[in-house]
Amino acid sequence: MSNFIIKKVAVLGAGVMGAQIAAHCINAKVPVVLFDLPAKEGPKNGIVLRAIENLKKLNPAPLGDKDQAALIEVANYEDNLELLKGCDLIVEAIAERMDWKHDLYKKVAEYIAPGAIFASNTSGLSITALSEGFKAELKERFCGVHFFNPPRYMPLVELVPTPATRPEILDQLETFLTTTLGKGVIRAKDTPNFVANRVGIFGMLAILHEAKKFGLSCDVVDDLTGAKLGRAKSGTFRTADVVGLDTLGHVIKTMQDNLASDPFFSLYQTPEVLNKLMTTGALGQKTGAGFYKKVGKDILRLDFATGNYVAGGGKADDLINRILKEKDPAKRFAALHASSNPQGQFLWAIFRDVFHYIAVHLATIADSARDVDFAMRWGFGWNQGPFESWQAAGWRQIADWVKEDIDAGKALCNAPLPAWVFDGRAGVHTPQGAYSPVHNAYVPRSTLPVYQRQVFRAPVVGESAAEGKTAGTTVFEDDSVRIWHQNDDVLILSLKTKMHVISPGVIGGLALAIQEAEKNYQGLVLWNTDAADGGVFSAGADLQSMLPLFMSGGVKAIEPEVAKLQRAHQAMEYAPVPIVAAVAGMALGGGCELLMHAAKRVASIESYIGLVEVGVGLIPAGGGLKEAALRAAKDAKGNDLLQFLKNYFMNAATAAVSKSALEARKMGYLASSDVIVFNPYELLHVAKSEVRAMYQAGYRPPLPAKIPVAGRYATATIMAQLVNMRDGGFISAHDYKISAMIAEIVSGGDVEQGSLVDEQWLLDLERKAFMELLNHPKTQERIMGMMQTGKPVRN
Repeated sequence: MSNFIIKKVAVLGAGVMGAQIAAHCINAKVPVVLFDLPAKEGPKNGIVLRAIENLKKLNPAPLGDKDQAALIEVANYEDNLELLKGCDLIVEAIAERMDWKHDLYKKVAEYIAPGAIFASNTSGLSITALSEGFKAELKERFCGVHFFNPPRYMPLVELVPTPATRPEILDQLETFLTTTLGKGVIRAKDTPNFVANRVGIFGMLAILHEAKKFGLSCDVVDDLTGAKLGRAKSGTFRTADVVGLDTLGHVIKTMQDNLASDPFFSLYQTPEVLNKLMTTGALGQKTGAGFYKKVGKDILRLDFATGNYVAGGGKADDLINRILKEKDPAKRFAALHASSNPQGQFLWAIFRDVFHYIAVHLATIADSARDVDFAMRWGFGWNQGPFESWQAAGWRQIADWVKEDIDAGKALCNAPLPAWVFDGRAGVHTPQGAYSPVHNAYVPRSTLPVYQRQVFRAPVVGESAAEGKTAGTTVFEDDSVRIWHQNDDVLILSLKTKMHVISPGVIGGLALAIQEAEKNYQGLVLWNTDAADGGVFSAGADLQSMLPLFMSGGVKAIEPEVAKLQRAHQAMEYAPVPIVAAVAGMALGGGCELLMHAAKRVASIESYIGLVEVGVGLIPAGGGLKEAALRAAKDAKGNDLLQFLKNYFMNAATAAVSKSALEARKMGYLASSDVIVFNPYELLHVAKSEVRAMYQAGYRPPLPAKIPVAGRYATATIMAQLVNMRDGGFISAHDYKISAMIAEIVSGGDVEQGSLVDEQWLLDLERKAFMELLNHPKTQERIMGMMQTGKPVRN
């Protein structure tokens, strides 16, 4: 097998999508040059420069580290086309106009290097039509590559070939997108709006149609079609506002212009309410008004009848809430189907409409049902794809109900369900693969080598693939942890507590796992089975489990538990075999301390790491501040230690949390030698590979060493700034007290500047301060407030 390495990318078009695709390439350490038209005034590359500057302001942030914006190379089509010759991948991302794209292609074609891949990031234009006019050799290297917005966060990329695209081009690009950029790739057919937008926009149009039919307001619809259905919290109308109503209108028009023979064509007409909003310039969030409008602190909703904005806040009926909480999907759908409540009838109708649509169109838009489900999960944020929902609820029963509605004229069109729906199947997903009407067979998963890096691939209802919760061989399991292996040489510890909090059971499980790894394995990986879902590595110490101790023995009863946590983390740090923390999602407080004590960390780009104990009126006491002092000393290398301490102090004192693994590295929570992974499904594979590499290299834990500290000089310097902040009203008296304790600990306590202390000295300082704060009424207020409301109390 020959390597295909994309060494440099060019992005044509510095608009919203183009600039963010370039930013995500930089996140992944892929050099990128961003092109646009020459500016008519000012610097010739002014359009690109402004786009890059805007990347730093966007939220959510396209860049994992804003300082890396400067790494994007700027270019224009007049002076810099020669730069294209050094690029292995060129992604065109200009406006959705076929004529504009063709004009640009004529300009750049001769500069595209032999062997480079050329792709369009169109959201729905025909890829084959876009390739018209290319020389045959370039046609073979051209395809569609549709990123979803925002490109850093949305997993989906649709890969769309033309009849001329060479298969190896698609394989090479899928490999790059999957492992380097961390995407979930599906192969789409070259039909209008491809898969996700085709189904997703139809679904939104169906919701608008059914909402009008059943007389439901947009706020009620959003409450019904958001998190309660396992979809994006923003629901339908608020999502449209965020995307932009002009963008929505454009995608609908693509369907109008290209799908005249579609049996659902009548639904593709732009809804009257959407037309009115676009005509008045109310395009959603970017213009300040759309289906919703913010006035002061109030969010008003559009009244469909009058066109005015009125008070919002409408919610689902209690009866419907109870139905949606039913865990058995068959019972849930039966209740919706039988409901006389307009909201229940609405929900059944929108499910029926989508089920009808995907069955009719599966053969023409996708290779298999799996691609449709992944498209909606990865592109629209659904927890479960539409075919999965149908199959889980009872394939034949749902099919019969949909057919009844079609026959009764209740459906959106009278197109019958395809014959394959009623051929006796139990669904479209089986252990053999996902159903493909074109092949009339079950299509297995892709066998590209890149997927060997995904130990547990994204699951599909009915597929019966191995899952991390039950796979492998269990060494030990209780309510807190599972210690297991995949019948190989690396042990795995998975936390089972809620939010993976560190309970006494987790501390005991960690000790057991270390002992077992020392005896029989090359090392240990800390990996949680929901890591690929962007879950939680660990939300920190289990405050709830400490309550009984506190109630029975007071504050003194807690100190032995804190000491146990410190010892557990120290045992990790000095374990004779390598321990690697596989981090994804939130790692807060004790969770941050847990990963800091591993020999190495493998972190998903979407890792949000920080010492947040001040939020409950405490200081980190699991070795987090000890590690801050230790790392600052290593960073300083004999230079002014205070300058290196300030970063660690501020992060802990302000409860700062990284917005990415890249930022966590700048904050000092991840080391430069730690590995950042872009596809969370690869996390376990990479972590195990790191364990084996360290073991094979003769891993030995660090030797305990004396730590140079900045002492009372640093404490006094930091305290002077804290006094100003307290007296200026920026922090409360209790915040001041906590921050002063953090300053003293990271500085090494009441000792001379340059003194050498050991780790236990710093751990003792942590524990003493923690116990003092735990006994403080203000801290107790914060703890109770957090436990009762989940929100920090400021006192």
